[in-house]
Amino acid sequence: MTGPEVLDIARDAIWLMLAMAAPIMLIGLAVGVVIALFQALTQVQEMTLVFVPKIIAIFVALLIFLPMMGALMSAFMNGIFDRIVST
Repeated sequence: MTGPEVLDIARDAIWLMLAMAAPIMLIGLAVGVVIALFQALTQVQEMTLVFVPKIIAIFVALLIFLPMMGALMSAFMNGIFDRIVST
């Protein structure tokens, strides 16, 4: 395996990591912003109010996006296996 091939695989792995994590992180961000707006509008300054809705939203998002994440990982690994077989 040459240097450019290793860098190509590393680049693909980084893009895969971003594609797998982005939906979950964006949902967590959106729920955090909504809760922060709610706290700012109602002047409720409870610190634990943020955690429970965010944990529930992230858990539900994981359940929804887990098949997509598995398909992305499977496609990446099939590409790695194809490169191994072709050498």
